[in-house]
Amino acid sequence: MKVEVSLTPALYPYRTVTEHHVTVAIDLLRATTAVCAAFQAGCREVVPLDSLEALEPYRAQGYAVAAERGGKKLPGSDYGNSPTEYMSKDMCGVRLAYSTTNGTVSILRAADADLTLVGAFANIDALCERLKEEGRDVVLLCSGWRNDFCLEDTLVAGAIIDRLSPFASHLSPLGDSAHMALDLWYLTQNDPYTYCSKASHVHRLQGFGTQAQADIEFAFEMNTCPVVPILKKGVLTL
Repeated sequence: MKVEVSLTPALYPYRTVTEHHVTVAIDLLRATTAVCAAFQAGCREVVPLDSLEALEPYRAQGYAVAAERGGKKLPGSDYGNSPTEYMSKDMCGVRLAYSTTNGTVSILRAADADLTLVGAFANIDALCERLKEEGRDVVLLCSGWRNDFCLEDTLVAGAIIDRLSPFASHLSPLGDSAHMALDLWYLTQNDPYTYCSKASHVHRLQGFGTQAQADIEFAFEMNTCPVVPILKKGVLTL
């Protein structure tokens, strides 16, 4: 099993693993954590969209609309991308049209893989079990921030590689980015939340108040949402 890490969506087209592989889209703060939380709360499906204009046709079809830009929920949206908000609601049967600054862009960028999954600390063990079952090469796609590198997504990638190691007798981290992610995880695994207190997006979100701070803390908790969202024909389901 080869495992490659793309540190930003801009680097994803240059990956070396291109055939018969699984891509895992990661946006810890907060899109992929929120997707896991929405499904844990009973959501039926999530349609990731990369533009705000694309939301309106879904609203007309009865979808709830979730929209975020720059970390803020947009006016007129039913939801933003707060995982703690989703976990506090009964979302049984809700169909969600979802557009965020970074995460939904990454999910859609990964749609060309044989299998596209959503990953975060919230679902990390369930996700790794699924990757073990698939047995295919894996690309871990970090969303970063506007195509720039970020600490928190890279840590998630490192944690996934670490958990896959016992599953694959010939696990092969491919490239410097995978080795870096794994080394960073080894250095911080006892307290990744404290380590990422220096991260730029953590600081950005903390400026938005108590709900955002709760989201940050929730995002670093392991296995709160043991679901594995999968993208099929542009729609995330379980």
